[in-house]
Amino acid sequence: MVRRNGLWKLTQLRALMKNVQAGGIRDKGIQALIVNGEDAHQSEYSTERDQRRRFISGFRGSYGTVVIMQDAALLWTDGRYYQQAMAELDPPDAWTLMREGLLDTPTIAVWLAANLPPKSVVGADANLISYTEWARLHTSLTSAGHCLIPLPENLVDKVWADEQPPPTANAVLPQLLCYSGQSAGNKVRLCRDAMQKNNATVLVVTALDAIAYLLNWRGSDIPFNPVFFAYVVLTMKDVHIFIDRSRVSQEALEQLKNESVDPVFHPYEDIHIYMKDLVNLCSDQDKIWISNKSSYALHADCGDIKKHTDITPISVMKSIKNPIEIKGMRASHVRDSVALVKYFAWLEDKIKNTNECITEISGATRLEKFRQEQDHFVGLSFTTISSVGPHGAVIHYSPTTETDVPITDKELYLCDSGAQYRDGTTDVTRTLHFGKPTNFERECFTRVFKGQCRLSTMTFPLKTKGNYLDTLARESLWSVGLDYLHGTGHGVGSYLNVHEEPIGISWKPHPDDPGLQPGMFLSNGMRARILRRWEVWY
Repeated sequence: MVRRNGLWKLTQLRALMKNVQAGGIRDKGIQALIVNGEDAHQSEYSTERDQRRRFISGFRGSYGTVVIMQDAALLWTDGRYYQQAMAELDPPDAWTLMREGLLDTPTIAVWLAANLPPKSVVGADANLISYTEWARLHTSLTSAGHCLIPLPENLVDKVWADEQPPPTANAVLPQLLCYSGQSAGNKVRLCRDAMQKNNATVLVVTALDAIAYLLNWRGSDIPFNPVFFAYVVLTMKDVHIFIDRSRVSQEALEQLKNESVDPVFHPYEDIHIYMKDLVNLCSDQDKIWISNKSSYALHADCGDIKKHTDITPISVMKSIKNPIEIKGMRASHVRDSVALVKYFAWLEDKIKNTNECITEISGATRLEKFRQEQDHFVGLSFTTISSVGPHGAVIHYSPTTETDVPITDKELYLCDSGAQYRDGTTDVTRTLHFGKPTNFERECFTRVFKGQCRLSTMTFPLKTKGNYLDTLARESLWSVGLDYLHGTGHGVGSYLNVHEEPIGISWKPHPDDPGLQPGMFLSNGMRARILRRWEVWY
């Protein structure tokens, strides 16, 4: 269809950009548009409806930002997606890939400041950009004589029109106390204790995994993430939940009541109206706690009232698993290991002892069936990365009918996969060779293994930030001029998001990292990922 053609989409979007009533510096039109793939909750993974970056660019990765001008279209993404982006940008000759993380790649703000015409206007959907990122862009553009404005409507949605998928609104179910280990009422009390310590009278919660954790509810609005679309606003007296109440199961409502929470329900869409009304009722002594990772639009609703912009107390609470959650995480990993062992044994037998052709897709499908046999299985925690040979270098590779190839004893096979269980979330990577690997493959595997062991056996002070440990994993690789272009490890949720902030182990600092503490679960994500993203320095 012509409507799905990448060039057609860019042409339509640029026409809309010319007609924006920008005001201020220019009377009409914007000279640049910023598009990301996030939703109004700044989620890492998005529903089909929120895949605006993918719609306009063709790029299917989970991270990146697009900038559209009348004579340029650029995508910024990191080392996980360089190869994938080059293969997917549509049309390829209309796009420039900006390799974020390389020394010679400017940031979006720096590039715009250097390439925009004088006194230009840049537009963006303020609901889809965090306060931190908006402030950074605003400061840089303003100092260069430009202007950043929130758009009254999303221009990509206008191009998408009636082909844009509808919003998801699946049922909300309870997370039983035998899995959560702590009542919702107690979690609310701990939040209010933190609010008092920080002199805040209101706490605004926008991160979907934080809301699911706080209420002991789970959903399925976003693929692979057991969350649901909602907002929560805590005061010292009430718990306000912004959601279509008809979506909430009777079991979830009853559990919340039994856990000493009697919420006030509002329509999901009323969050901005409520915030503006709340601000009007606040006194000079009141302070609103809203994370700087929440949308700029919600921060703008707060007006001039005093704000506390640290991460919410829930972010740290859910990162430190309680004894029941720890027990569940261990049990879910044991069951998950059973599924993986069954799969690898089955796969090795098929490759060595039969003529049956097992491919990346059929292998991933079989692994999922082994996981489905395990108790408390809910679904996968992300799309299985079943990758042979060169495909293993595409960091978030997902096989398609066009790319699917057989798994043989002639090339490396990398399987990066995980599952959601009612008592825990898993994320496991294994690299195997069913024949005879080359000497270089052996060396790389050994050096990655040495880094894994160094990190896993290191003793370090309490609350050491994960960023400080990253070098331990890379030392053996760096010594011979090798590296991998991604983080080393990330937080893992308890039947929540497989990538759980604010903790992580990476060459990039995590600004909100509270430091590693007992009860935290992190992946050692570089383990056995040989030959995936090597960069030779010499």
